[in-house]
Amino acid sequence: MSTDTTTATGLLRSQHEQVKAMFEQIDAAEDGQRADLFDCLRATLAVHETAEEIVVHPAARRTGDEGARVVEARLAEEANAKKALAELEKLTPAADGFGPKLLAFKQDVLRHAEAEETELFPLLEANCDADELAAMADKIRTAEKMAPTHPHPHGPDGAVGNMLVGPFVAMVDKVRDKLAS
Repeated sequence: MSTDTTTATGLLRSQHEQVKAMFEQIDAAEDGQRADLFDCLRATLAVHETAEEIVVHPAARRTGDEGARVVEARLAEEANAKKALAELEKLTPAADGFGPKLLAFKQDVLRHAEAEETELFPLLEANCDADELAAMADKIRTAEKMAPTHPHPHGPDGAVGNMLVGPFVAMVDKVRDKLAS
C-alpha cells in the first residue's frame, strides 16, 4: 500500500493541465522564449507518454477487451504525436511552418488528453481500487525518471520495449540535452 494518496489518474490529469498551460505559455511567448518553452513541453510529453506506456496501458489491458481497445486507440494517437513532435523538433519556432504545425499538434494532444480522461481513466477507476491507483502513481513517477526526453517515433511503443530501451535512450537524450544547453 502506498503512503501517498495521489492516484495514477489524478497525477495524469494534473500533468494534462500542466501541458495545457505549457501550450498557452508557448502561444503567448516571444520567438526568443518559444524555443526554451517548446523544449520543456517536448521533454514533458516524451516522459509522460513513456510512463503511460510502461504503467497505465498494461493495467488497462488487464481490464479486458474494452481496455485493450482503448489502449490501442491511445497508442495510435501517441505514435502520430511522436512523429509530429519529432518533425517540430527539427524546426525552430521562428521557422516558416512551425506555428501551423504546432497548432495542429496542440489540437491533437488536447484531443488525446480528453480521450484519456473520458475513456481510459474511468476504466481504470472502475477496475482498480484506491491502493492500486496510488501504487500506479508511484510507478509512474519512477518510470518518468528513466524515460527519454525526446520523441522516438521508431522506438518501442509497449511497456517491455520501453523498459528495455528506455533507460539507454533516456541517458543519450539527457547527454544530448546537456550538450545543447
